[in-house]
Amino acid sequence: MSQSRTILITGVSSGFGQALANEALAAGHQVIGTVRREEAAKAFEAHESKRAHARLLDLTDTPSIPSVVKGICDEFGHIDVLVNNAGYGHEGILEESPSEEMRRQFEVNVFGAVEMIKAVLPSFRERRAGHIINITSMGGYITMPGIAYYCGSKFALEGISDTLSKELAPFNIHVTAVAPGSFRTDWAGRSMRRSPRSIADYDTLFDPVRQARKDKNGHQSGDPVKAAQAMLEIIESDTPPAHLLLGSDALKLVRNQLVDKSREIDAWQRLTVSTDG
Repeated sequence: MSQSRTILITGVSSGFGQALANEALAAGHQVIGTVRREEAAKAFEAHESKRAHARLLDLTDTPSIPSVVKGICDEFGHIDVLVNNAGYGHEGILEESPSEEMRRQFEVNVFGAVEMIKAVLPSFRERRAGHIINITSMGGYITMPGIAYYCGSKFALEGISDTLSKELAPFNIHVTAVAPGSFRTDWAGRSMRRSPRSIADYDTLFDPVRQARKDKNGHQSGDPVKAAQAMLEIIESDTPPAHLLLGSDALKLVRNQLVDKSREIDAWQRLTVSTDG
C-alpha cells in the first residue's frame, strides 16, 4: 500500500460495500461507512475500533447528506475517496411497474449518489485531490427484459460519471465508474424489489427470466471479495481508469453490445448523415 487513505463508502452492511470496507481496513486504510440501522453501525465498528467508523444515513433523505459529510470532514480532516456503493435493484416489466418504484429507484441509485458527490466536492476542489468511485453495473451498458428502471438508473450514473470526470480533471480529481457483472451479493435476493405480474401478454417473455434470476442467485460467477480487491487497486492507483468492468460476463456482454451497436450505426449511416446541411 502506498499510503493510508480516508475512504467514505455508502452502504457497508452487505455486498460490495461490506467487502470493500473489509479489504480496505485490512490494507490499513481508514473507512467511514454509512448504514441505515443502529445495529448495522455497531456491527461495522466492531470490525476495527480505531479505523472503522459508521454513520447513520438514508440516501433518500437528501437534505441530511451535507451535514453528515461535513461532520466527517470536521472529525477526520478530509476524505480522500468517496465510494457511491449504496443501491438496489428493481425487477418488473415496465408496463406493470408503478412509477413510484422508478422514482424510488432513482432517488437511491442516482439522486442520493449525486448529493454525496456534491457534498464532498468543495473539499476535494480545495485540496486539488480526491477520487470518486460510482458503483454502476453492466446494466449501465446493456439491457434485458424486466429491469428497465434499474438499467435506466445505472445508465444515468454512467453518464453522470463520464461527464463529471471531464469537469473535475482540471482539479486533479479522479472519477471512476465501476460496472460489475453478476456477483454473489444480495442484489438478486433480499435486496431486490419485485413488482407483481399483472399482464398475461408478457408471461412467455418474462416469467422464465424472473425464474432464472431467482435460481441463479447465490451461484453467480463473481466473487465480491475479488471485486473489492480490484476496487482497492484502483483506489491505490495514481492513474485510475474512468471506467472499469468487473467480471468475465460483463466483459463479454458489453463487448457484444458494442459490436451490435456499431453494426446498427453502420447499417443506418446513410440516413444518419442525410440530415446535414
